[in-house]
Amino acid sequence: MGVQREDIQGFTDIAADGWVARLPAACRPYVLLARLDRPVGIWLLFLPGAWGILLGQADAPETLRLLALFAVGSIVMRAAGCVVNDIWDRDLDAKVRRTAGRPLASGALRTRHALVFLACLLTAGLLVLLQLNILAQVMGASSLFLVALYPLAKRLTWWPQLVMGFTFGVGAPVGYAAATGRIDAALLAIYAAAIAWDLGFDTIYGFQDMEDDAVIGVKSTSRRFAHMPRRFVGLSYAATVLALSAAGVVAGLHPWFWLALIPGAALLIVQIVRLDIADPRACLRLFRLNRPAGVLIAAAILAGRL
Repeated sequence: MGVQREDIQGFTDIAADGWVARLPAACRPYVLLARLDRPVGIWLLFLPGAWGILLGQADAPETLRLLALFAVGSIVMRAAGCVVNDIWDRDLDAKVRRTAGRPLASGALRTRHALVFLACLLTAGLLVLLQLNILAQVMGASSLFLVALYPLAKRLTWWPQLVMGFTFGVGAPVGYAAATGRIDAALLAIYAAAIAWDLGFDTIYGFQDMEDDAVIGVKSTSRRFAHMPRRFVGLSYAATVLALSAAGVVAGLHPWFWLALIPGAALLIVQIVRLDIADPRACLRLFRLNRPAGVLIAAAILAGRL
């Protein structure tokens, strides 16, 4: 099921047209570096945090305050993660068709510009983190180690998507800790759900680059399990639903939670059924289905609180 190069010549997920093209020329590379042209990544960072916050069952004003803080934090820290990733990968990105147009890979920005931008983003992230309780602050600060580690994973292991799961999914335990001030079985279960979810959707995302990754020696679960893609993604999403169910049991959610979880689980099943690793554009469309899937899972947790 190899990708046909002639079908994806020039394929990229960079959206440099539309509103980005109307920005001042000096701003556009920074917007693209932060991936603000593709907000789905912000959602995928924010949603595990929302799951954790809602599962924590704080009162309504506190829940809304935390959701607002995590929304801002997700924008800032997703951008910071992209900057770190692109600094590490600028040479590799230049060899992959989908990423060759990124600002550092293309030379639109220099590394020193990216480092200054990163410092500004981390400062903004710190200001958000300081609005949380001490436990959440410690957990959030500790996650920076994962952010720095992730770009190295693809060079050292076939499981960079799992490292991505620990990194992107960390919002779930931080959100739960921010809402409850404690670490317990519910926190561990919701973190496991976020990790498994990220492993599944990032594997789908990675199917876009398999041929280029093979040429330059980048490892991934997408390449490792290309012979059984539906089974691997299916197992990842099954683990997601099981961990969500465990979190619901431990947190004492109302039975409405399991009924409300069905639509979100159905969108995960759709991705498994429709997965075609020979079509990178289709893989990108399936990857983007995780935004509504994550929103539906958050809604299910909310329903379980009623």
